[in-house]
Amino acid sequence: MWTWFYKLASPPYVYGVAAALMPWFLGFAAIAIGYGLIGGLVFAPPDYQQGDAFRIIYVHVPSAWMSEFVYTTMAVAGAIALIWRIKVGFAVAGASAPIGASFTLLALVTGSMWGKPMWGTYWAWDPRLTSELILLFLYVGVMSLRSAFEDPARGDRAAALLAIVGAVNIPIIHYSVVWWNSLHQAATVAKLGKPSIEGSMLWPLLSMFVGFMLFHGAVLCLRLQGEVLNRERQSAWVREAINS
Repeated sequence: MWTWFYKLASPPYVYGVAAALMPWFLGFAAIAIGYGLIGGLVFAPPDYQQGDAFRIIYVHVPSAWMSEFVYTTMAVAGAIALIWRIKVGFAVAGASAPIGASFTLLALVTGSMWGKPMWGTYWAWDPRLTSELILLFLYVGVMSLRSAFEDPARGDRAAALLAIVGAVNIPIIHYSVVWWNSLHQAATVAKLGKPSIEGSMLWPLLSMFVGFMLFHGAVLCLRLQGEVLNRERQSAWVREAINS
């Protein structure tokens, strides 16, 4: 039953799976993002309050969702590596950090662009914005800590511990608009009950989320291959793969 799990401890197996999945992820990501952009930017009607300015959600919201998802992935991978001594988990965590930081930065930039016409300012120390900024600092901290040690194994363990501890920020980001008085609008999709967004606006948004998820999968596979090759560069299978 757990054979698939223990196969993940094999770098050659993980390298092969990542190489096989990457083009599929990339192809389906292009389809999903293409549909989402056309549906959201062309066919979705203007918002009754925000007009066409709301269309930035088709980049901002999926980026924000992915910033949390990738961090969770990174923390879980680090925990698996620490608990089960599966070193590929450190490779997944290391490959995930720059991707998650990019999504977080994109969410902050597009959020600021959206905030200017809605709030009259590019930045407010709103709980949601502040906790998202802290998430970016956590990503940078994980990447910096990982490279701060001469011994890569110590750097992996330290970065994994920081990622796990920092995961407490994920529910804070998600529930900040509920727990505190926030300028940021409340959840309209990721909540209990029916989403409070019209279908012609919702489906392109969900398609963008799926597309961003698949794009993340493709980039993760590509970066993971590089991580595995770098870590296993002295192994015979790597030399065979390079020479083949």
